Amino acid sequence: MLIEYGSLDDQERGVGFWVLSLMMRVLVAGLVLAICCAPLGQCLSGTASPQTAGEVCPRPAIGSDVPEPVELRSEKGVLTVDLAFRSQKDEHGRTRYCYIYNNKIESPTLRLHPGDLLVLRLKNELPSLRDSGAMTMNFTQGSDPCNSQLMNASTTNIHFHGLSVPPVCHQDDVLHTSIQPTDPPFEYRVRIPQQQPPGLYWYHPHLHGFTRVQVVGGASGALIVEGIERVNNEVVGLPERVIMIRDEDLLNPSAAPLGAGGKAPAVILDRDGDARNTGDGSGTPTKDLSLNFVSVPYPEYPAAVIRMRPLERQLWRVVNASSITYLSLQVLFAGKAQMLGIVGVDGAPVNDNGQGNYVLWQNHLGVPPAGRIEFIVKAPTLGTAATLITRSVNTGRDGENDPTRTLARIVASADAPEPASSLPASPLPASPPPAPKAAAAAPKPSGLPWLGDVSPVRTRRLYFSEKIRNPKDPNSPTDFYLTVEGQTPAVFDPKSSVPNIVVHQGDVEDWIIENRSQEVHDFHIHQVHFVMLDWFGIPINEPFLRDTIPVPFWDGKTTKYPSVRLRMDFRDPNVVGTFPFHCHLLEHEDGGMMGLVRVER
Repeated sequence: MLIEYGSLDDQERGVGFWVLSLMMRVLVAGLVLAICCAPLGQCLSGTASPQTAGEVCPRPAIGSDVPEPVELRSEKGVLTVDLAFRSQKDEHGRTRYCYIYNNKIESPTLRLHPGDLLVLRLKNELPSLRDSGAMTMNFTQGSDPCNSQLMNASTTNIHFHGLSVPPVCHQDDVLHTSIQPTDPPFEYRVRIPQQQPPGLYWYHPHLHGFTRVQVVGGASGALIVEGIERVNNEVVGLPERVIMIRDEDLLNPSAAPLGAGGKAPAVILDRDGDARNTGDGSGTPTKDLSLNFVSVPYPEYPAAVIRMRPLERQLWRVVNASSITYLSLQVLFAGKAQMLGIVGVDGAPVNDNGQGNYVLWQNHLGVPPAGRIEFIVKAPTLGTAATLITRSVNTGRDGENDPTRTLARIVASADAPEPASSLPASPLPASPPPAPKAAAAAPKPSGLPWLGDVSPVRTRRLYFSEKIRNPKDPNSPTDFYLTVEGQTPAVFDPKSSVPNIVVHQGDVEDWIIENRSQEVHDFHIHQVHFVMLDWFGIPINEPFLRDTIPVPFWDGKTTKYPSVRLRMDFRDPNVVGTFPFHCHLLEHEDGGMMGLVRVER
C-alpha cells in the first residue's frame, strides 16, 4: 500500500473518513460516469424557535423536535433582510450569539437565485466594550466600518462562505470590515453570480481573533442558491430539510462518560484547553453538538427528533457550522447503516462537471468544520428504530476528541408534518448546453471547461505546522502556521496587507497542502472552489468541487508528510482582490493559521 499512514480502518476513523471512504469508493465503483409575505419583499416559511420571555437568543428544549429555520426568499430578484446581532449569557454562564430577524426569528435561511441581489443590513447590538478595558486589536482609528479595523469582543462582520463574490467592503471583505455597536446598520449588497453553483452555503462572523467565540455561541445561518433540481433531476420534487449542526461549549464538562463507573477517567486537555483525542472513539467530547439549536449534550446525548412520513424521500441539506468538530454522519435503521445519496458538496452539485445526472451513494458521510453536504434520505417504515449519528473521528495525537454519539431519532409516522419547502416538481430547464466537445474537456454547466481537465500554470506547496512557545511547559500556548514553502513560518498578522501568494485572474494552479503537525487541519479558501486531485500522493478522480478539505495528521514517524493536491480555480473575474486562506478550526484560524492571496487582473 502506498500510504504510510496506518490501516485503512484508521484512516476511515480519521480525516480519511471523508476522502478515502467516498473518493476511493468512487474510483473502485467507477461512479464518475461518463405563511405569508413580509412587507420588505421576501416570503417566509418554516418555524421560529420557541422564545421564552426575556431570552435574547432563544434555544429549543433538549430532546425536542428539530425545528425548520425560517426561510426568507427573494422576490423579483431582490432579498432585503434586516438582522440584529445580539448576545446573552445562558443559565450556565455560556455566551450565546445570534442573528435576529424581525425581533424574533433566529438565523433565517436566505434563499436566492443566481443573479439575485441580497441587501442585508446588519445592526451590531452587542454590549460595547469601549470603556471596559477588554482585549482589543486596534490597528487604526476611525469611524468607517470598512477601514476602522477595531477588532474586539463587541465588534463583528459577516462572511458569505462559499460565494464567489468580490472580496471588498459591503460584499465579502473580512480583512478590514468591522462593525461596532455604535455604528448604524451596516449594509451588505451581494449579487449572487449568474454562474454560482446551485446549492448550500452559509453565513457567519469572520472577525480575526474573535471568530471562534461568536460561532461557538451560535452565530451562523444557511444560504441556498436555488436551482439544484435543474442540474440534477434526481432531486426534482423532493421535500427539503435544512439542518445546521453547530458545536457549543460543554454543558456538563465534569461528567463521567456513561459506563465509566463511579470514577470518571481523567480528561487530558490539549494546549488549546480542549479534550484531547482518546484514540478509541469514546470519552468526553471537545464540544457538545446541536441540530438547529436543539442541543444534544454529553454524556447522555438525549437525541433530538426528526419526523418523516414512512418511506418518504427527502433532500437533507446539512451544514457543519461547528467551530472545531468533524462529523462522520450515518443514518441507522435497527442499527444498520443506510445508503445516502449525495447530490451536493460545499455548495456545488456533484455532477457539476458535464457528466450528466447521477448520485453518489454512500453509507457514511464525512463533513469537516465549515463543510456542507446535500443528500437524499429515505425514511424508515413504521415502528423501525432509526437514528442519525456521527461516528468517531480520529483527529490525531494532538487533535480534539470527536467520539461516536447519537444526534437524532428519526421517527416515521403517517401524520408527520411535511417540510415547509420542496423542490419544484416541474423545474425550468437548465440553460442549453454548449456544443459537444471531447470527453476530456467536457464543459460544466457554467460553460467553462471542467476544472479537473485544465492544465495548471504553476504548482505551489503550502504546509500546516505548530510550535509550542515554551517546550518546557506542556501548557504553554501554541502558535499555528500555514506557510507557503520558501517563506518563513509566521502567525497571520492582521495589520499587514502583504499577500503570501499573488495570482492572476484567469489562472488555474495546483496547490499541494501538507500537514506537518500531529492533528488534522481543515483547509479553506475564500471566494473560490477547487478540485482534489490526489490524497497523500494517490491520484483520485473526484468529480466535484469543494471549498473546504481536511488534511490528515502526521504520525510523527514517517518521512513523508500527509498531503492533498488541489486544483485551484482563479478564472472568475468576481474574485479579483485580496482574501484569506486558513484552517477552519476556528481556534487555529484565530491563533494565526491563515495567509492571504491576491488575485490581480
